Amino acid sequence: MSAQLIEGKKISDSIREEIILEVEKLKQKGVTPGLVVILVGEDPASQVYVRNKAKACEQLGYYSEVVRLPAESTEQELLQLIERYNGQDNVHGILVQLPLPKHIHEKAIIDAISVHKDVDGFHPESVGNLMIGDDALLPCTPSGVIELLKRTGNDPAGKHAVVIGRSNIVGKPVSMLLLRENATVTICHSRTPNLPEMASQADILVVAVGVAKLVKKEWVKPGAVVIDVGMNRLPDGKLCGDVDFDDVLNVAGWVTPVPGGVGPMTITMLMANTLKSAQRSLS
Repeated sequence: MSAQLIEGKKISDSIREEIILEVEKLKQKGVTPGLVVILVGEDPASQVYVRNKAKACEQLGYYSEVVRLPAESTEQELLQLIERYNGQDNVHGILVQLPLPKHIHEKAIIDAISVHKDVDGFHPESVGNLMIGDDALLPCTPSGVIELLKRTGNDPAGKHAVVIGRSNIVGKPVSMLLLRENATVTICHSRTPNLPEMASQADILVVAVGVAKLVKKEWVKPGAVVIDVGMNRLPDGKLCGDVDFDDVLNVAGWVTPVPGGVGPMTITMLMANTLKSAQRSLS
């Protein structure tokens, strides 16, 4: 029997409809959610991401600014820009598009963004609050994964979740969020022995390593929920995930396609974080 598809686009659209209703309520109180996206340099993938974020802001009725800086901009110039937006009341979210040019220290930039406007969820204080279970603006892709699970009726509570990948952007935070949702969590990575055996024990398998079609059907427990966070381009130009989709389709119970699974959720959760920050500004 073929796995059920977890359609990220449909779930993302549903969340955006909910956001639009909340934006209307905020506007009646005189507040419009505001997001500033800062892009340094001309990275082609970053250009696409930034364009999509601006488009989402327009769709949802947000105030938005896209600031494009030349690649040779100094770290100090970027820090001064962030400081300016930290102090602007009409800006509730600040996002500096990564990666940055090599002469700019990524950590210094992340640390400089006000934790109250840290809609990427990368600030050390945001990460600390996530770790101890306090209220925080959560990293967008990991929180999108949790929404996909919940909105398809795949509550993580009591399940064994295996996460392959330990990055600060996906692997670690999604593990903490699954733990918060009362899953039992195993984190695997490149040094994990018997990786297929570990993966095959998962009720929920989250894969975020950046290796095309790594996970085969032997890695998947029959009926498991498989969440593929990977996005890889094959030699023929086609996109694929870290999971061999066709191979696992008849073993998994649920699976996210690539593209169209986790991807659409990331920008939507960014919009949700900006909304939350704007709502907080009233309290």
